[in-house]
Amino acid sequence: MQIKNYEELNFTQIDVLREIGNIGSGNAATALSGVVNKRINMSVTDVKILDYNDAMDMVGGPELIVAGVIVKLSGDMEGIMLYLGKLEFINMVLESISLDPVESYDELSELELSSVTEIGNILISSYMNAIASLADINIKLSVPAIAVNMAGAILSVPMVEYSYTANKIMIIDANFMFDGKEICSDLILVPDINSLSFLLKKLGVADE
Repeated sequence: MQIKNYEELNFTQIDVLREIGNIGSGNAATALSGVVNKRINMSVTDVKILDYNDAMDMVGGPELIVAGVIVKLSGDMEGIMLYLGKLEFINMVLESISLDPVESYDELSELELSSVTEIGNILISSYMNAIASLADINIKLSVPAIAVNMAGAILSVPMVEYSYTANKIMIIDANFMFDGKEICSDLILVPDINSLSFLLKKLGVADE
């Protein structure tokens, strides 16, 4: 059965998306460990379907400054995926690759922004590759773009583009364990509804 909106996702379907995230997070942790030359563990703790305002609150409020890495999806799955990088995680990565930590996003150099973009791209690619492999579908990813702005402005990008089919945001909570410290991170997936229905059917969890 074709779903009409995100609210129609049932517990089983959300649980499958969470489990796919855990598989993708394992790949991401391995890739990140190679970048920073230190062991990183990463797990997806939850997948939440939220409206725009609740999503704003969850990521820290609409005025919170973040570095958003944006990738467009095409092929068998259309939509947008975002990684919201907060300063604590960014500094952890910068120090690990022998770059100086920063006190604000304004201090990020072109090289440092490029590093953050690559980290976000690794996380997004790992999650989407896990989906593509398990569902046996083809997902193409655009070249990642980065924007440093208020969270509200960055999250408005997928909502404006897909508001005609998607009135909700899918937030994937992920936790990093790095040098004994836990750091929370947010991945945001906004597929269009037709793509989401197709994905659920390929995964064998579409309602009849």
